Amino acid sequence: MKFVIMIIALIAERKKSADNRVALTPVQCVALQQKFPEIKVIVESSSHRCINDEAYTSVGIPVLEDVSEADILFGIKEVPSEYLIPNKTYFFFSHTIKKQPYNRQMLKDLVANNIRLIDYEVLKWETGQRVLGFGRWAGIIGAYNGLRLFGLKHKIFDLKPAWTCVNFAEVLRGALEIKIPPVKMIVTGGGRVSNGSIDFLRNIRVKEVTPKQFIEDQYNEPVFVHLNSPDLYGHNDLKEWNSEYFYTHHSEYKSLFEPYTRVADILFNGIFWTKDLPPLFSIEQASLASFKMTTIADISCDVNGSVPLTYKATTIKEPFISWNRVKKQPGELFENGNIDIMAVDNLPNELPEDASNEFGGMLMNSVIPELLKPHSDLLNRATICESQKLTEHFSYLTDFIG
Repeated sequence: MKFVIMIIALIAERKKSADNRVALTPVQCVALQQKFPEIKVIVESSSHRCINDEAYTSVGIPVLEDVSEADILFGIKEVPSEYLIPNKTYFFFSHTIKKQPYNRQMLKDLVANNIRLIDYEVLKWETGQRVLGFGRWAGIIGAYNGLRLFGLKHKIFDLKPAWTCVNFAEVLRGALEIKIPPVKMIVTGGGRVSNGSIDFLRNIRVKEVTPKQFIEDQYNEPVFVHLNSPDLYGHNDLKEWNSEYFYTHHSEYKSLFEPYTRVADILFNGIFWTKDLPPLFSIEQASLASFKMTTIADISCDVNGSVPLTYKATTIKEPFISWNRVKKQPGELFENGNIDIMAVDNLPNELPEDASNEFGGMLMNSVIPELLKPHSDLLNRATICESQKLTEHFSYLTDFIG
């Protein structure tokens, strides 16, 4: 009989609209228990999870209505206050670190209920690099959706919505079957999101070119360029790029994006944007005849952010909006002369099983072993609250929760 010292539960998602991803797949649960016999995994029953209850029970993982026996509870999105179990450790994306007002009460209740919250978003190595996330899948699906939007707008091909596909293999197969005209595409950003978009474009055999080639040369095939911060922003006084200075002095920089707007057809935007960072372009620039882009996949989806035409987030079922560049206001989708935009803010949910499988692998390999250590700097750095108070790293939220 094995000696269990830790019970881990996968909780049901209850935020509206409910997320259908999960932190660990059934196979990963079994592998985790084999690798760490001192851990037991249980699953809270859910009718809308991308992997059904039977898939877990069929491999011997208990599915229960009540998981309060667990020590550690893994979710994906925020847990509504009424479902929090006191005196536990939770892992989920809390969306509180930027003082998001809609989660203020939840954070107050986490503190009041003596809950230790470890936020996936701030699980970072000492280098500052994030340990895990769904960003790569946002980039993959966002690029696919942007390509789909371009085809629908110009009536040249009709890709299936990603959420109607069985898996990524079907998505990729569909994208490989279409003929993409010789358009120029831009991928912006330097993290998992942009890397996902780049992986997708390479998988469908789109040629990558340099920024200079992108602006100056003509092609008889589709091409893309990857633009990161040094390509996108410049400083009036500093001639040499300094990443550390850039990230601490965003407001001193200006956008260098305008030359690309004159030659690009499609933008896949994956930059991490903050309010002190200039947008890639202005609404005024988008109204000019020289602004060539007709299709934007705003994967980052910061409303009125790096893409100022993104006036609202969209949904998986209704993913597209349009901007009337002449009237400088929202317009009719696919109307001639308009700029059409994909701005879905939960893209990984379109291929939830693929995304969950990759996420679970990262969780198993890099995070769960830390739970078995007497002390973990990795987990401590990502702990927002415990022992009925905010931790030192997140003490700046004190005024937020009052």
